[in-house]
Amino acid sequence: MHDQPSVRELVAAVKNFVDHTAMPELGGRAAFHARIASNVLATILRDMEARKTNEENEKVRLISLLGVNPDLDLREMNAELRQRIHSGDITIQSADLLSHLKKTAIAQLKVDQPTYSALKKAIEEP
Repeated sequence: MHDQPSVRELVAAVKNFVDHTAMPELGGRAAFHARIASNVLATILRDMEARKTNEENEKVRLISLLGVNPDLDLREMNAELRQRIHSGDITIQSADLLSHLKKTAIAQLKVDQPTYSALKKAIEEP
């Protein structure tokens, strides 16, 4: 039986090629662009690993914060959150809103910038 490689495996293979075959042969501007490509591929891999859990956690927090129908999709829940913030129904004084925004930002930072210097401190803060 022939199984095709997964998208994750394909992205990892391209990253491996860029890191171990192409980049060592490059210099100057081309090496810089190869490093950017490698970083983008690493971000894609982290996103593929974390997206489902991050979205599930965000949805649970939004259901609790907004009291909305759990059958709504995440995009609809975020639209509802924006509407309530815009109307003033939910404000920055809401501890639940601040907690949700912080947890959402931390989850995204773990994907986008896992070596960000303040990330560890943000994770440790209550």
